[in-house]
Parts: sequence; structure tokens; C-alpha cells
Amino acid sequence: MRRYALGLLALSVVTLLWGTTFVVVKGAVAEMAPSLLVFLRFLMASLFFLPFALRLPKGAWGAGLELSFWLLLGYASQAVGLLYTSASRSAFITALNVVLVPLFLGLAGRRLGLPVWLSALVAFLGVGLLSYDPKQPPMNVGDLWTLLTALNYALYIIRLEVYAKTFPSLPLTAVQVLGTTLLGLLWVVWERPALQGIPWGAVLYLGVAATALTTWLQTWGQRHVPAPQAAVLYTLEPVWATFFAFLLLGERLGASGALGALLVVLATLLATRRSPA
Repeated sequence: MRRYALGLLALSVVTLLWGTTFVVVKGAVAEMAPSLLVFLRFLMASLFFLPFALRLPKGAWGAGLELSFWLLLGYASQAVGLLYTSASRSAFITALNVVLVPLFLGLAGRRLGLPVWLSALVAFLGVGLLSYDPKQPPMNVGDLWTLLTALNYALYIIRLEVYAKTFPSLPLTAVQVLGTTLLGLLWVVWERPALQGIPWGAVLYLGVAATALTTWLQTWGQRHVPAPQAAVLYTLEPVWATFFAFLLLGERLGASGALGALLVVLATLLATRRSPA
């Protein structure tokens, strides 16, 4: 129970840090190409984990590279989506993985309890109210890119649950970060973006706090928190994103958006109120 509680705390910190990134990334992609941003943030994060990549358990490279693939697709589609959609809406649509995770696990034959399904549906309703608040513009191409983000994050959460229980957190995090850096480099080489005007302050924050720290905390936290509960907990991310978007960008929610945020919090409490058997 203690490890489960600590896992919940770690993943809660992850959602807080993730919530800050939508504002930062939206500002950064206005000044630099998404491919360069993704590559630089993971390159910076990889510097912290190089020592742990020198001695890896058998099979860690294969697991880490698979997770890197889902990570790159998730971060890339989210960064591209933020070129066209708002920071708060991007966070809400990303949180749709709360329904995709139990859906995929159910299709794979895993039996999930009623509280998990109920909390996922409540979170889904809350995210819907948040995403399609009347004060925000109608759906656009950025939202479609972000739907791809939600799909990739769902697959990442499911696969991370498997590998996080097999390998130590720090080596597995090291391979994920290094693998995503290499894949991001391929994207940069293919796109050949301009290298001037890079907002290094944003890159430093995203690399250290929002990539190195969050990837490690998420990997460690999901050793002790099952994927369905983790997915519901991650829906706190758009609540934090809304707060920071309001604080820093002036983006506001109407009554339906506020109700949606409340439903997300209630869903999180329902899903995580006790340790799973």
C-alpha cells in the first residue's frame, strides 16, 4: 500500500509538470520547428541518464527502443498539434487516453473492475466538457494531430506497465530517453529545420524538468500503479494545463469547462481511492 501511495504521488507530480509544458511548447514551436524542439529536449535529458546506459540489464535495449518509438510519436504529434490548437484543448484531447487504455486492455482479454470503467467514463465525460467548451474555437487540424497523441500515449502507458515491472527504473528510463533522442535526430535530418532563434530557456526546462524528471518518475510510478489507474490519474494533466494556460496565456474556461475539470478530479479520486488487489 505504501509503494502504491508513493507511486500515485510520483505520477501526480508528473501530471503537474506535464501541465506546465503545453504553455511552454506552444511558445517554443512558434519560434522553432517541432522536430528540433523534440530532439533538443531529449538530447538535454539524455545527458542525465548516460551513466545508467553503460550497464543495462539483458533485453533493456529492446524494451527501451519500443517505448522510445511510442514516446517520439506522442511528443511529435503533440508539438505539431500545438501549432494549430490551444494549449488547454491540446491537454484535454491528450487525456482521452484514459478511455483508450482500458479499452485496449479489455480487448486484449484483461478483466477490469467496475470502478476502473466508471472512473474512465467519468473522466471521458469531463475531458469532453473541457475540450469542447463553447468559449474555444471549433475542432481543427491541430486537434486531429492531438488525437494521434492520445492514441500513442495509451499504447505507451500499456507497454510501460509491462516493462516497468521487468527492468530497473533508471536504466529503462535511460534507454527510452536515448532512443527518443536518436529517433528525433532522424526527424531533424529528414526535415532540416532552421537552427537560429532557439528559445534555450524553454528547451532547458523541457529537457530537464519535463522530460528527464517526468520520464523517470513515470517509469518508477508505473512499477506500483496499474496502467488503468495511471491513465485516469494522468487526466489531471489538463486540469493543471488549464490553470497554467489561464495564468500565463489568459485562456479561460466557461461553466462547462469548469464542470469538466471537476469531473476529472472526481474520476481520479474514484480510480485511485484504494490499492488494487
